[in-house]
Amino acid sequence: MASHIQPDKRESDPVCQVFHRAIEIIGRRWTGAIIFALMKRPRRFCEFREAVPDLSDRLLTERLKELEECGILVREVSATRPIQVLYRLTPKGEALDPIFCALGDWARSFDANDAPAAAEAPSLS
Repeated sequence: MASHIQPDKRESDPVCQVFHRAIEIIGRRWTGAIIFALMKRPRRFCEFREAVPDLSDRLLTERLKELEECGILVREVSATRPIQVLYRLTPKGEALDPIFCALGDWARSFDANDAPAAAEAPSLS
């Protein structure tokens, strides 16, 4: 007997699709740290080294381009000599501030000891 499975309504829900797109953008590795650094103040490329340690220049460049394409930040090139490039959040990026604050509150509400350490995880063998 053939089963008629109804597709999950959430899969076709435009709000759900928009939500997933937003999570895909801000959930990429290092993206949250870059946005968080820009919430404090605009930054030059070299200033991200101090604000986001361990982030490679290659990956920083990639993430900055992605965030610029999404309209979350803007890259401003000065007309001065030497040329300076400054990265700044757009109003769309600034609108993430209460979301990041809420996410930080949520993360702090859980004790780090809630998750079992890798050494304590049960063995599959």
